[in-house]
Amino acid sequence: MNKRLLVIVASVLLLGVFMPTFVAAQSAGDSVTYTKAEIDGLLESKATTDATTMIWMVVGAALVFIMQAGFALVEVGLTRAKNTANILMKNLMDFCLGSLAFFFIGFGIMYGADKSGIFGTDQFALLGIDPADWAGKMRDWFFQVVFAATAATIVSGAVAERIKFKAYLIYTVFLSALVYPVAGHWIWGGGWLAGLGMHDFAGSTVVHSIGGWAALMGAIILGPRIGKYVKIDGKTVVRAIPGHNMTFAMLGVFLLWFGWYGFNPASTLNGNDPMIAHVAVTTTLGAAAGAFAAMLTAWFWFKKPDVSMTMNGALAGLVAITAPCYAVDPIPAVIIGLVAGVLVVLSVEFFDKLLHIDDPVGAVSVHLVNGIWGTLAVGLFAAPGRLAGNPVFENGGLFFGGGAAGLGVQALGVVTVGAWVCLTMGAVFGVLKAMGKLRVPKKEEMQGLDINEHGADAYHGFQHFSNM
Repeated sequence: MNKRLLVIVASVLLLGVFMPTFVAAQSAGDSVTYTKAEIDGLLESKATTDATTMIWMVVGAALVFIMQAGFALVEVGLTRAKNTANILMKNLMDFCLGSLAFFFIGFGIMYGADKSGIFGTDQFALLGIDPADWAGKMRDWFFQVVFAATAATIVSGAVAERIKFKAYLIYTVFLSALVYPVAGHWIWGGGWLAGLGMHDFAGSTVVHSIGGWAALMGAIILGPRIGKYVKIDGKTVVRAIPGHNMTFAMLGVFLLWFGWYGFNPASTLNGNDPMIAHVAVTTTLGAAAGAFAAMLTAWFWFKKPDVSMTMNGALAGLVAITAPCYAVDPIPAVIIGLVAGVLVVLSVEFFDKLLHIDDPVGAVSVHLVNGIWGTLAVGLFAAPGRLAGNPVFENGGLFFGGGAAGLGVQALGVVTVGAWVCLTMGAVFGVLKAMGKLRVPKKEEMQGLDINEHGADAYHGFQHFSNM
């Protein structure tokens, strides 16, 4: 096992050594790229608030909404049959309650008039909006609420099979109304990180890392599932708890990937933007490279091309390319995806085998670890001129000679958002645990949450046998 780890780490290091060479080769080539100034010029001849933009953003939001089904299927497939109805309910209700919380409170905190770069102060429940801005504000709220829902539902997989349904609903409200909007305001709402020049195009940090940090806190405070880590002769033995339906899980991955074409390309926020296709290309390359790298890494590590690791590799590539998809060109997008695919396999093993943090679907490894990597990748690979006007990315990322200032700002954003989410969500989960309201009793966990939490059975007429 140690030899395998050394080989994989060496491979990652070699990839890091050759990254500048690949990038330099690309920058010396004949590929045509747009700068921000050129894009602005192209858009001057087109109406940026016309029906095209309205339709593009609404359809893009609908694509992101489909990701809720993807998350539900991935989680159902990678967990046990006796908890299926509970998982489906969580993925439905985190959107429903999260939407209401974001409507009444969250949107105003995230996009209201700025207060000291920390939070917004108006537009709660969409009140006080100028009639002239009404249609645009409705469009913007609909587009943003599906991103908030994505951040909330990421946690579901990490706390699966043992959290009380009521506790999950409480967590959802806190994240959607306060935790996500505050951090989102810092970066997307004109807050202090935006002022420093942090670039997170579609949410590697704002959406995925926030969900990932919350998932990590939930998994730690909740504790592992019964039978996951067993003491034998003084040593902790890690036991696999297989999911029950790989077909559902794979279908969920395809739905998530499909929805990502709304997540990233529609984040241009303009239906006339010529960079829409560029973002779609980098998104595709990042996902494909992530799946390929994860498959190869798992094949070497486990001696088999593991299905679940490969699926998570595709998702890891998508998460990692989400922040830099606009700012980077195709070859860097492939590199970002390749690194993500290796990282997700190593991360799953690290959290499971070394830290003994039980994350049934690998949500922390996919969304947190690769959300961080994607955010930092902007500071390394941003193309010169692509983010013109940004104080730290005027000349591109570090590998393009733009200096380390941009990478420093990206890292600052990673750390401060992580601290905010860990502090707030750690408090929420901690209080629920102290009150005895966080985890289901042992007997209910053994029997399954479907019957005990919902009085329902997702597979009526089938008998489930399990000793875990």
